[in-house]
Amino acid sequence: MPGQFHFDFSNTSGRIRFWAVLVVIVMVIFGFQLFYVQVIRYSHYHQAALSYQLKQYEIPATRGLIYAKDGNSNVPIVLNQKLYTLFADPPLITKPQTVAYQISKIIGGTPTSYIPLLTAKYTQYVVIARKLSQSQNQKIVALQDPGLGTTGQDYRVYPDGSLAAQVLGFVNSKGVGEYGIEQALNPLLAGKSGMLKAITAANGVPLAASKQNTQIAPVSGSSIVLTLNVGIQAQLEKILAQDYKSTKSQGLSAIVMDPYNAQVVAMANYPTYNPANYQNVTNQQIFQNAAIDYPIEPGSVMKTLTTSTALNVGAITPNESFYDPAHWLINGFNIHDISIDGGPREQNIQSILSLSLNTGATWMLMQMGQRGGTQILPKGIETWHNYMVNHFRLGQPTGIQQGYEASGYVPPANLNDPSIDLRYANTAFGQGVSLTALQLITALSSVINGGTYYQPSLVNQIISPNGHVTNLKPKVLERNVVSPNVGPELEPLMEGVVKSYFHGGFSFMNFPPNYIVGGKTGTAQVAKPTGGYYKNVYNGTYIGFVGGNAPQYLIVVYNIKPGVPGYAGSFGGQPVFADIAHMLINEGFVTPKTH
Repeated sequence: MPGQFHFDFSNTSGRIRFWAVLVVIVMVIFGFQLFYVQVIRYSHYHQAALSYQLKQYEIPATRGLIYAKDGNSNVPIVLNQKLYTLFADPPLITKPQTVAYQISKIIGGTPTSYIPLLTAKYTQYVVIARKLSQSQNQKIVALQDPGLGTTGQDYRVYPDGSLAAQVLGFVNSKGVGEYGIEQALNPLLAGKSGMLKAITAANGVPLAASKQNTQIAPVSGSSIVLTLNVGIQAQLEKILAQDYKSTKSQGLSAIVMDPYNAQVVAMANYPTYNPANYQNVTNQQIFQNAAIDYPIEPGSVMKTLTTSTALNVGAITPNESFYDPAHWLINGFNIHDISIDGGPREQNIQSILSLSLNTGATWMLMQMGQRGGTQILPKGIETWHNYMVNHFRLGQPTGIQQGYEASGYVPPANLNDPSIDLRYANTAFGQGVSLTALQLITALSSVINGGTYYQPSLVNQIISPNGHVTNLKPKVLERNVVSPNVGPELEPLMEGVVKSYFHGGFSFMNFPPNYIVGGKTGTAQVAKPTGGYYKNVYNGTYIGFVGGNAPQYLIVVYNIKPGVPGYAGSFGGQPVFADIAHMLINEGFVTPKTH
């Protein structure tokens, strides 16, 4: 029919024309498809191809080391050991059963446990095992299987086991520091990881000649030198382990500090753990550095700060006497002393500390409001609050290089509070206010050193990856905390406390005459979470110093709920202090008097 196109298959020429037209149509279709793929959808398919061939490899940075002081030398207490992570690219694993068998022969385990990982779908990266040794890594590499790969990673090694564990913290499986120094200084220690982007062949082997290979070199982390003295730290931990048992403690913390720069010479807690085996710890509270993150009502050790404040504002003099009625009625409540203090009689500043008179601490608060007064006045409350918060910096973190530092609590000086007088009388002898062992020892350091509040520190030096050493200077947070004469006035009063306990039958408080030792006990009722206090449940605390011509070290002890007969401060805190002070003297860490 006219206008219709048809093929005559009855002859050869018709069949040829048909096949020729068909070939042309097919070529047009393929040509259009190629144009669509190579031009219109080029970017899409190019990126898809790259996503299969382009592999990114993170190059972990070498983490900085941690050193401590040993005399004039630095000794490493945290090192690195390179271990390897085995990973697989499942699409490139052609014989998963064979590979699983080979892996099990090298690293252990059963082949059946590896097959699901080697055949995982929709992924090109599956971790098979971590922490392989150098020998195991070499055997894996020798398999030359394109679907397997290893990458090296530094893991922490602790040559001294659990030494300073809670100060150090640990590095988790992802290479991130947790708790302690490792957390607080993680960016400094960790450095910066590098990156390798490699175009690979179909078998996953990088094509080194590819122009699209790029590499960012890793930057190693800095190393640090701690202020800790290895010898003192080790001896302190030994003492805490022993006294934890002998005092039937539920938790024991202690700090040794240089008061002239607030550098921590030793800091420890018990119970403790080995950071190399942190994953085996079931009670995560053991990770916490209780010396800096467990504030408690400290008890009568607070009287050292109350006395310092009263001396500094001229409310009392060191040799002053006063009549102690043995109780004060404050807001309808009786503040009284214990029976052995002798009842109403003449007392003095020395006996306030030696006999730990709560009435004496309350009397000092009264003097801050009005010299010679027998009432708590707003001026006294505001003065004492100002010294606690702004001079001694209580109720706020110190900023030491540790994770999870606690703030503690100072009650506000709310003069409209009908019970404010009682609240502040309690704070004068260490109840109704909470602070950490670190806050207490740093505050008293500012008195002993002449009035400068240094930020407490655990880091003495930073060593850059290229070996440059930066010495960290003590950081002043507050000047004129007290006047320079307050420390020399307080020190003999604290020495008098030690002598009174020795003469009172505490033989372990006897120290050689060519050393000065002073201190103060604290027995604090333990507060209930719901309010009020538990009956017959106490914490035992102690704050003191040891030195030759002048105090050389300050020592603080927090003993949580010791199971001792008598007062927790005298029998739970004081013996631990005595053990530490004797150790410092006997081991030659204290310079004796020269005159």
